[in-house]
Amino acid sequence: MDKNTVIKAARLAQIELKDSEIDAVKSKMEGIIGFVEQLSEVDTTGVEPLQSVNDIALRLREDAVTDGGIADKVLKNAPESQEGFFVVSKIVE
Repeated sequence: MDKNTVIKAARLAQIELKDSEIDAVKSKMEGIIGFVEQLSEVDTTGVEPLQSVNDIALRLREDAVTDGGIADKVLKNAPESQEGFFVVSKIVE
């Protein structure tokens, strides 16, 4: 990795780097890349991908459309309502 790559990555990440910081950041980025390369060497044959580390099946609710059952409470917040609906002023002629 060269200094131009570090400067470009910092610019893309919107991180302002001083000239004195470039070498330190370059060293850290090289360490991260080395670690990722080590991960690619791990044999994952037969390992199933995980969605979560917890092996718990989440209960799903039925996806049903409802009115919430509280229309009266909601309409109490309206400055004006009529026949179960909000009344709003006309804005387009």
